[in-house]
Amino acid sequence: MRTGEQARGRLVAFEGLDGAGKSTQLARLARVLRARGREVVETREPGDGPAGRRLRELARAGRRLAPDLELDLFLEDRREHVARVIAPALAAGRWVLTDRYTLSTVAYQGARGLDWREILARCEAEFPRPDLALLLEVDPARGLERARGRGAGLEAFERRGTLERVAAIYRALELPWVERIDANASPDAVHAAVLERVAKRLEPERSSSG
Repeated sequence: MRTGEQARGRLVAFEGLDGAGKSTQLARLARVLRARGREVVETREPGDGPAGRRLRELARAGRRLAPDLELDLFLEDRREHVARVIAPALAAGRWVLTDRYTLSTVAYQGARGLDWREILARCEAEFPRPDLALLLEVDPARGLERARGRGAGLEAFERRGTLERVAAIYRALELPWVERIDANASPDAVHAAVLERVAKRLEPERSSSG
């Protein structure tokens, strides 16, 4: 890198079902990266803009929009999220870790009957592609059990039948920037797998040095 040249940051998305441990693993990775001297931005979707707040209000109330209207709201929220948080952080050379991103929209809206391949194409065309998506795979029943254990509200789109459809779409994804991790394992085992995938994909000098 030339003197004065700013390296582009990294975008890492944590994806998976509710109860997969995305928030926990994101926070643990952030701590490790900061200890290595990285500047890290932790974020999530839905975001904190008007569309994101509306989505969370609907979820808390157990209300659903028509699938196409709900998709539009998720995409509107992502546009604001990218413009306000993700793009500036990447331009500044920071690592952005996001709890849910494009693949959540693909899988969850696809489970509502929309064409998930079309949603994926729209997201690929419009939004920054993650440098790495960590897909934490958990059995839907176990994910729901974990969510109940932490007192999380189980909205309509977190019911088991829906989650099984979501999981099927996640399994069908074949993308070179996705790494699958067995999230049925212990948090420590999942964390170790996350660090191994990040080292292999984004910090090859660390991976080769052991």
